[in-house]
Amino acid sequence: MDRGELIDLTGKLLIAMPGMGDPRFEKSVILMCAHSPGGAMGLIVNKPLPELGFSDLLRQLGIPGADAPKAQIRVHFGGPVEHGRGFVLHSDDYASKSSTLRVAGGFGMTATLDILEHIARGGGPAQALLALGYAGWGPGQLEGEIARNGWLTAEASRELVFAPDNASKWARALGTLGIDPVMLSSDAGRA
Repeated sequence: MDRGELIDLTGKLLIAMPGMGDPRFEKSVILMCAHSPGGAMGLIVNKPLPELGFSDLLRQLGIPGADAPKAQIRVHFGGPVEHGRGFVLHSDDYASKSSTLRVAGGFGMTATLDILEHIARGGGPAQALLALGYAGWGPGQLEGEIARNGWLTAEASRELVFAPDNASKWARALGTLGIDPVMLSSDAGRA
């Protein structure tokens, strides 16, 4: 591969390395939803927002069905960009008529109210999480962060992304690469 060739990370995981320098991304696992020469966009999948429940959000938006059993999906901090905007990351068994972005690896992302209405009525995708905000990078920015060892990349699985135990996702994502998190250090060594 030559230096100018872009590796498409759409549908892959980004795993934050210790000591990356940005506390918003500490121990983050990000599912990459789009990656092109123009930039990149992904959603953090392991940082739930304990102060905001999905039912509360449905009530705020005036969507009936907030007490439905399926209306209990977790709300996550998706990233520092546009944190007032919601994105539903979901399994690829659902598609909005107008706005679902198909993401490689069996995922979809929908950012319109119709998916929230479908979930509240007991329909929608089999697996989903709601992310407020997203992680975004300009042209070449993500590639630079990866080159400086800020991120590792790994294959994504729906089992890991939608797992209910958010606290273990970072270690589990590292485990898919054969890396024990205990062996990682944020300090650089000297020979």
